[in-house]
Amino acid sequence: MLKTRIFTAAALLLGLLIVVFSATTQIWALITLGVVLLATAEWSNLIGLKKNQRIFILAAALFFGLFIAYMHVTPFSQYQSYTILALLGIASLFWVVIAPLWLITRKTCTNTLVMSVLGVFLILATWAGSVGLHAINPLLLLGVVATVSIADSAAYFSGKKFGRHKLAPEISPGKTWEGVWGALAAVTVYGIALCYYKNFSLWLIVFLWLLVVMSIMGDLVESLLKRKADLKDSGQLLPGHGGVLDRIDGFIPTLPIVLFFIYLQLLIGF
Repeated sequence: MLKTRIFTAAALLLGLLIVVFSATTQIWALITLGVVLLATAEWSNLIGLKKNQRIFILAAALFFGLFIAYMHVTPFSQYQSYTILALLGIASLFWVVIAPLWLITRKTCTNTLVMSVLGVFLILATWAGSVGLHAINPLLLLGVVATVSIADSAAYFSGKKFGRHKLAPEISPGKTWEGVWGALAAVTVYGIALCYYKNFSLWLIVFLWLLVVMSIMGDLVESLLKRKADLKDSGQLLPGHGGVLDRIDGFIPTLPIVLFFIYLQLLIGF
């Protein structure tokens, strides 16, 4: 199982590096939109949608994704940045306000229409985050991806080795506080290295800690949905990792939040 997990992760990393540095932003947007559709299909399964409803949600995600991607060639081009900012803002608000309440109460919304709209919003916001960060600088995107991936790997191995105290046993019995501390420690080392070699402010490390917390929250929210649906994984597409949502759950909060604050600075000087 571990060998399969490592092999799949290595293949995904290699593919990511090739595409990130070789694709234009427009090509990157179209490729990642395909990933968005896979994630949306898995989300619709987690919330128990019927076949026709799943098709409708997939069509909606595809339509809005293409509309946002090509909005610059429509009469609404002047609203593209504000549309993306609103999408990112709604997603950020969910992760800062609603998601913690879900995890505290261990309850989610039971209305399938609301959950369908929410899923499209959150997953499209993740896509917009990845595209926006890639457009600014592919290294910026990789920096966020590296932070979440390092935290995830460190949490997995430190939890396996030292895990004693459960983080959220009723949501995800396998996660431990030792895994959290391992993730924070690994990301701290990564942050120190960045600050030393790139001459960044040490405040970067605090920001990376916040990303770790948000990535764990994304993982727990997806685990909560899987528990409600009585599923171990969101899918079986990625050997050793489950489905697409299982692989990107840590990015669903982090990518939109990072780009949201960047856009606030660019658009309104926040």
